[in-house]
Amino acid sequence: MTVTSIVQGIWAFSALGLIVLVLLHSPKGDGIGAIGGQAQLFSSTKSAEDTLNRVTWALVAIFLGLTVVLSANWLPK
Repeated sequence: MTVTSIVQGIWAFSALGLIVLVLLHSPKGDGIGAIGGQAQLFSSTKSAEDTLNRVTWALVAIFLGLTVVLSANWLPK
């Protein structure tokens, strides 16, 4: 495995994760609570929404950073 293929795998995982997380966001503020399981994972709806937002923004940063790195060919082949 090369470094480029590992980074591409992380990039693809972050893209899929972003798709899932964006679809979990609710325009009514329900967020992840709308799909159930909120009581086991989070103490409140506000906490769930904050956590969902933080994870989404982290994946955005990873995805965009790796997009720049991969498109600029900065990694060894």
